[in-house]
Amino acid sequence: MAAGTVVSRLSGFVRASLLAAALGTGLHADVFNIANTIPNMLYILLAGGVFNAVLVPQLVKAIRNDPDGGAAYTNRVITLAALFLGLVSILLVVAAPLVMRVLVDPSYFDASNAEARDSMITFARYCLPQVFFYGMFVLVGQVLNARRSFGPMMWAPIANNVISVGVLVIYLFTIGVEKDAIGYSAGAEALLGIGSTLGIAAQFLILIPYLRRSGFTFRPRFDFRGSGLGLTFRLGVWTVAFVIVNQIAYTVVVRLASSGSADGGTGYTVYSNAFLLVMVPHAIITVSLATAVLPRLAGFAVADDLRGLAGTVTSTIRSTYALALPVLALIPVLAPYLASLVFGWGAAADTYSDFVPALSFFALGIFFFTSHYLVLRGFYALEQTRRVFFIQCAIAVVNIVAAVALTRGVDPEQTAPRLVIAYAIAYAVGAAISYRQLSVVLGGLGGRELLRFAVRIAVVVGLATGIAYGAREGLEQLLDDTSKVAVLLRLAVISGIGLGAYLGLARLFRVAEVTEVTALVTSRFRRPR
Repeated sequence: MAAGTVVSRLSGFVRASLLAAALGTGLHADVFNIANTIPNMLYILLAGGVFNAVLVPQLVKAIRNDPDGGAAYTNRVITLAALFLGLVSILLVVAAPLVMRVLVDPSYFDASNAEARDSMITFARYCLPQVFFYGMFVLVGQVLNARRSFGPMMWAPIANNVISVGVLVIYLFTIGVEKDAIGYSAGAEALLGIGSTLGIAAQFLILIPYLRRSGFTFRPRFDFRGSGLGLTFRLGVWTVAFVIVNQIAYTVVVRLASSGSADGGTGYTVYSNAFLLVMVPHAIITVSLATAVLPRLAGFAVADDLRGLAGTVTSTIRSTYALALPVLALIPVLAPYLASLVFGWGAAADTYSDFVPALSFFALGIFFFTSHYLVLRGFYALEQTRRVFFIQCAIAVVNIVAAVALTRGVDPEQTAPRLVIAYAIAYAVGAAISYRQLSVVLGGLGGRELLRFAVRIAVVVGLATGIAYGAREGLEQLLDDTSKVAVLLRLAVISGIGLGAYLGLARLFRVAEVTEVTALVTSRFRRPR
């Protein structure tokens, strides 16, 4: 799973680099990226909501308890989801102007911004069918996960990235870089919009052969009454409410970000691409571990084994911290190099430094988000979606209040970094609340042991990061070459020094989670062929 995620993310970086090279980082880029974020936003919300959180425990139950191994239940779920997602996608395409009016700053609907607005609405109409394909991708992927086939869902996004890269290469060769442009020609709108949707469709369709290989054959079923879906949707009521609350908070962030780019500062493109880059440790480490452990958590919940569930959540948190924290801590040190290598091309060659503050602050925010994300897996296994909803309400309120307060009356260049700070504050509050609540429900999560572990890992990470920072400053004094090759070499050397220092210090401080993973990896290389 982790290998698939790594390759997927690397190909995603190629896409992000080409997108920045073609469109830049300002208003011209936001016109496309904001329109394209609507289905992405719904995918993220659904992936953390109804399909991921509610259906996986129900699918595990059906596979274990139903005489047909859950086949009938799964067929009904897929049928109903396809009908719902298809209808929603059609309605969204029809209502594209209204959707964009809700999502973007009102200044886009001034007469002076007509060119940007018209292109944005056209892009939205091309991109909104992705909602269907995103939803079906998540659902089929979770069916595969419930059947213990984890790899395909992690590898499938590569197909999307390959198609997107191809579309952007065609764009650069046929249309080229337009640094002063705001809107797009009809041909550019069709190429980028339809190309983006084809990529998401391929990402879903590539899973279908793996579904058959897992032993499941889809047959549409419309006999929903008395099928057990009622329980699923009763559980889903609170998850839908969770989605709505999340969507409100995200809408506020997008509107505030769009105001930054409309005024000539940093906006949604900087915010979202910085998020994409910093999410890599979360996607490779946290999501892989959480995806693998979720069926086990559901099994503990079905058996009413709260101690086993608590122990698994705690061990997953420890393993995730040990693997993700050193990478997140290095991001502020490496941010100038990462921004240059990923985004410093073409139309963004002179503005890539806009990403550096957002990358640095997002590293802290993703740490808190990761903590919250892992704890929520316990609530989802217990089917306590109502409690998750109220926790998310607190996060959304804090995010909205902090975002509005931090961006009011500031220099537009500070819009994206301040929105990232608001994100970090919100998830710091959310992580504290969710951990406390799950600890109460399970009768403890090993708080003292986890605290001692956190202090030990923080010392190790702090020392290793300090060594990496010292190496960066030393290299900057010695070298004045700013070419991409030199930047890449600096990135590689400083990363190697930082991670090497971390591994050495982890062994010195006897951080078992790190030494166990190191032993596992080295044993794979030593294994005879």
